[in-house]
Amino acid sequence: MLTDKHIEIIKSTIPLLENAGSALTAHFYQRLFSHNPELQDIFNMSNQQSGRQQVALFEAIAAYAKHIENLNALTSAVERIAQKHTSFNIQAEHYAIVGHHLIETLRELASEAFTAEVEEAWSNAYQFLAGIFINREAQLYQERAAKEGGWQGARAFTVIDKVTESALVKSFIFAPVDQQAVIGFTPGQYIGLEVHPTGNDYKEIRQYSLSDKPNGKSYRISVKREQQGVPGKVSNYLHDSVNIGDEVKLYAPAGDFFFVDRQSPTVLISAGVGITPMQGMLETLAANKHPQPVHFLHACEDNSQHSFAQRTAELVKNNNWQQNIWYRNEKPQQSHIKQGMMDLSSTDLPTQTGNFYLCGPIAFMKFAKQQLLSLGVGEGNIHYEVFGPHASL
Repeated sequence: MLTDKHIEIIKSTIPLLENAGSALTAHFYQRLFSHNPELQDIFNMSNQQSGRQQVALFEAIAAYAKHIENLNALTSAVERIAQKHTSFNIQAEHYAIVGHHLIETLRELASEAFTAEVEEAWSNAYQFLAGIFINREAQLYQERAAKEGGWQGARAFTVIDKVTESALVKSFIFAPVDQQAVIGFTPGQYIGLEVHPTGNDYKEIRQYSLSDKPNGKSYRISVKREQQGVPGKVSNYLHDSVNIGDEVKLYAPAGDFFFVDRQSPTVLISAGVGITPMQGMLETLAANKHPQPVHFLHACEDNSQHSFAQRTAELVKNNNWQQNIWYRNEKPQQSHIKQGMMDLSSTDLPTQTGNFYLCGPIAFMKFAKQQLLSLGVGEGNIHYEVFGPHASL
């Protein structure tokens, strides 16, 4: 049970956490994978190499400590994490393992300050938070399994089509091996995909946005070949080695970033492969003959990297919507495509009444959000999705 005394002790350790910084979580993950290497079947090890996962975990721990008296402030973060956990098939027993290594990490890095009282407080605080996640994730698993076409855990799917969308992006369409129906989803959500690349010691699970409208029979994802920085182990494997007829495992659609019909104009803003959830939204809005105005804005390097260009132009034209495109490294030939960086002040956007959805590299979304705020868009009307570990804009 989490008592007032526990809360007082937790808050008193905030400076300790802040001084430790992401070194705390780096030590935690090293310890976790050393003692429980099987968890590498679940965790994205590329994010471990880039450091993004360590930063995200540290920020989550610090936020929990700061808001432990008012967990309502963390409701959106809890939902986002719980949704992501279900796409990894996280189970209650995993929390006990993680909790053990978190407490041992605190003991090893702050031995003098980590008294019996502090250990008791953090143990109770962790168990309290773990209970929240376990209950929410169990609810999500049960809800999805109970729906038509739903399931829990991994389900076998076959690749029924593989389509080149641009120089770096290929789409994969999956149908279930059992030839039964598949659960629907809300456009903007993602699906968990599990593969075991040749020569890899462990399985790999990744989340990819669903890039088409729901149809009850199949799913489509569109994957960018990641070549810069840490090469994408799974994206390159999908591009090079996964073909029509091959089998993969999928986890049911999840995610807290999705289109919500607020009876107002909709503005979809993306860059690069961030177009994928926007394409799913656009396809769905068109299929539903959405009555409100829609604005589609996208930025990419050049024509060769412009995914879904013909399809989006067709959807926009057929529905009398608005489209603006920016190519950073190419002078375009069409009037709705401009050269350079995305400039939202040059477009006629519903800044006072619209809802704005952003997806793309973090730097791009920060850039776009600041433009929107300067144009008078309310922060509550700006919704965004970060690929990989969460980061605040």
